[in-house]
Amino acid sequence: MPPRKSITLTEAELRLMKLLWARGESVVSDLVAAIPEDEALAYNSVLTTIRILERKGYVRHRQEGRAFVYSPCVEEHEAGRSEIRHMMQRFFGNSRERLLVSLLGDEEIDPEELRRLKEAVLARAAEDAAAGPTHGDNAAMNGVQSREGRRLAAEEGQR
Repeated sequence: MPPRKSITLTEAELRLMKLLWARGESVVSDLVAAIPEDEALAYNSVLTTIRILERKGYVRHRQEGRAFVYSPCVEEHEAGRSEIRHMMQRFFGNSRERLLVSLLGDEEIDPEELRRLKEAVLARAAEDAAAGPTHGDNAAMNGVQSREGRRLAAEEGQR
């Protein structure tokens, strides 16, 4: 049985997408030239990867003379959100709360990161409160804010 097609990006695909997001429209030879020497890929490898990205819906092309000019059709932040949703579904049962609790349990998190996370959660809660009754996704975030907001505040008070 062949492996299932993945909509997530491999490391090689992500490297090429980052080049396309930074450069905009590019032909394959320009992408090959833009790859750092220590990560060099052959022309055929780049072409194959670009074609895979096109099948996945991340890239489109147009013909200019004999060359195909490739451009991203997914914004970088959209691709990032899609990857996070995929990871959240696979590892955290589609729970934002479990994902955030896992991140907060990371011992490498520093006090400044904790402060910014707390501010982001509180800002989101304030937006939701201003928008009216919560539903769906917002309910999960509010649960995180109530439990994790108290934990963050307690940790910040201890520092």
